[in-house]
Amino acid sequence: MNWPDDTPDFSNALSRRQWLLRLGEMVTLAGVSGIVPSTWLLAFGQELSELPPGLYLPSSDHLVHALNSGNKWITPPQGSETEYAVPSAVPFRPTFFSVDEFAVITRMVEIILGKIEANALAQTTQWIDLWFHSSAGVLQAAQRLDPLHRVLAVAYYGESAVKELETADPAAIARSGFATLHKLAQQTYGADFATLTAEEQTDLLRSISQMTAEDPLPKFFGLIRAEAIRGYYTSVAGLKELDYKGNAYYGECPGCRL
Repeated sequence: MNWPDDTPDFSNALSRRQWLLRLGEMVTLAGVSGIVPSTWLLAFGQELSELPPGLYLPSSDHLVHALNSGNKWITPPQGSETEYAVPSAVPFRPTFFSVDEFAVITRMVEIILGKIEANALAQTTQWIDLWFHSSAGVLQAAQRLDPLHRVLAVAYYGESAVKELETADPAAIARSGFATLHKLAQQTYGADFATLTAEEQTDLLRSISQMTAEDPLPKFFGLIRAEAIRGYYTSVAGLKELDYKGNAYYGECPGCRL
């Protein structure tokens, strides 16, 4: 799939096709439940009857169940290991970003994803706020991870991914990134980002791709872009766009009938 025509072509952007492939890989791995990586077995020289307690990827069955809900509150099936979020009756208020910052985040997501339905945009931006709000706790939990759980994580995700989780501080990147974005908007247009025209906002975000990777703004924008894609393609609208059906399979190979 290609980006929408009105979406700028940011360098190193994760395309929708790449996201589809990654989602498919996740579903394939999630479908083989209860298998312990061979490196884990080699490390301890024994087979384990079940994985140790901890955080794991969501079940594809739960994703399909949520997708079929049509955004309606449903009672969790008996024996479900997943807690279902209860829709709030009050307007959403961000927990990490200020109201003004959240408006900037929303505009950035609109530019990154192009025209998407309002409900999908709301789900995506709320996910981003939740992700940043939870980042401090994730960092703390990663640094205090049980050694046995860390071995399992390294065997599954790789040393570099685990090390990144133990050292990355998205909250600090966001604070620094917002300050730099405000400064850049003032230097370039003499106004705050939120008050710029749509074209000026798009041009400003496009210019970030020309900066060095060490600058705080590209790091901040990279996090927003990654979580915007993740948030959208795990929303109802995003999963439908991918035609995601969970662990479905064909009874016979399509297109090979004789």
